[in-house]
Amino acid sequence: MSKLPFDDDPPAPAAPTAPAATAVPTVRTVPQVSASAAKGRFGETSPKAAPAASAGEGGPVRQVLTVSELSATIRDALETRFQQVWVEGEISNARLWNTGHLYFTLKDSASQIKCVIFRGSLRYLKFKPEDGLRVVARGKVSVYDVKGEYQLVCEHLEPQGYGPLQVAFEQLKKKLAAEGLFETARKRPLPALPRRIGLVTSIDGAALRDMVRVLRRRYPNAHLVISPTRVQGEGAAAEVARALKLVARVPHVDVIIVARGGGSLEDLWAFNEEVVARAIAAAPVPVISGVGHETDVTIADFVADLRAATPSAAAEMVVGRKDQFFAHIDRIGERLDAAMGNRLRRMESRLHLLEARPGYSGFPGRLAFRGRHVSELAAALRQGAGQVIGRRARKHELLRRALDQFDPRHRLGAIRTRLVARDGRLAAAARRRVTQSQSRLGSLAARLDGLSPLAVLGRGYAVTWDAARTRIIRDAATLRAGDAVSVTLQRGGFAATVTQVTNDE
Repeated sequence: MSKLPFDDDPPAPAAPTAPAATAVPTVRTVPQVSASAAKGRFGETSPKAAPAASAGEGGPVRQVLTVSELSATIRDALETRFQQVWVEGEISNARLWNTGHLYFTLKDSASQIKCVIFRGSLRYLKFKPEDGLRVVARGKVSVYDVKGEYQLVCEHLEPQGYGPLQVAFEQLKKKLAAEGLFETARKRPLPALPRRIGLVTSIDGAALRDMVRVLRRRYPNAHLVISPTRVQGEGAAAEVARALKLVARVPHVDVIIVARGGGSLEDLWAFNEEVVARAIAAAPVPVISGVGHETDVTIADFVADLRAATPSAAAEMVVGRKDQFFAHIDRIGERLDAAMGNRLRRMESRLHLLEARPGYSGFPGRLAFRGRHVSELAAALRQGAGQVIGRRARKHELLRRALDQFDPRHRLGAIRTRLVARDGRLAAAARRRVTQSQSRLGSLAARLDGLSPLAVLGRGYAVTWDAARTRIIRDAATLRAGDAVSVTLQRGGFAATVTQVTNDE
């Protein structure tokens, strides 16, 4: 490994410096610099190595690097030497920035290293990196030039001791449990007689055939609403959630079964996604989870209102409610019949005891006498009520006739008649007054017309004004030749200029 020339070589004589007023360093170029002099400590040539300067002909050579160039050299050396490493440690100070990149520190009992996993790699992790989690990180060592710190750029993380899916399962389970989605209080009971049963599963899977076979055998009149979806693979969780929302919007769906056959943890992972869990929790009707076999447990099982061991068991739970309902009705009917029989027998025994008493022998006669007395009282009551009603009716008729004499409607009729007559008289007087006024107006208009100057103008006379039409010219002596005047006729007028003034005594 070659060494940097400025580590052991004595410094070259100082070159002439610029005046103190300028702080910009000068770069001196010396031709024929050897290739070994431009190599760094790790044997790599600096990408932007500054040209070397010599103290004189054949003297020692000194290479000057900027901080950025040195950092780039170290980064290239580290990335070349440590392109892919596996590092085990505990995560601490994990922070997710708004850019989507996750920055954290990987440490053990003696040392620590700063790490970063970029957004593109982070979205492929099945679990969320958090403080205190021991992981094995795969990545390359690089240098953060801005701060001169070396760091591990992670491309993949694996939890130590647990698989990534298991860690993601536990994290999501803890999160949803803290929100109360697993609480027993929010679990809804299954309907007694579901009219429509929604099925969310794969259209090609054996789970659908098993559920349909069980439901048709035990509940032939069930109305099934199937919402097909993928139950495995990338994007299957979003499709399951969408299928749940679609079937929940169908009118009169009373219960929904989310089902899938058995498989590995990876095969069942769609039912461990948060989007499916929240879709089950948001369903407006009870949801039964029939995912996998008896030993398979998913997040959907915890959120659902009821968990079934298999899809067939889920179908039996729905149908079993109907069987239990009918059996309960039968038991209640049998208990009701037995209670009614016992009650009748007790009443018959009591009746026989009453009939055997001595006082009962004259009871029918006394009962008939009481019935006759009741009839007589009812007849007297009807007669008395009729008499009272007749007196009240006669009194009402007398009061009605007395009120008719003071009925305001009669007085209003007389007043209306007088108003009509006076209205006619008022209209006639008004017409006479208008005629008189029109005659007087005509005579006054004739007199005004005779005195109007316009009538005088109509006989051929004219009115002469000064040029500003502010003064009427009555004396020719007030005018001079060349003055402008305005003349008003009966119709219109004109402007004129005085050419000669004649004073007529």
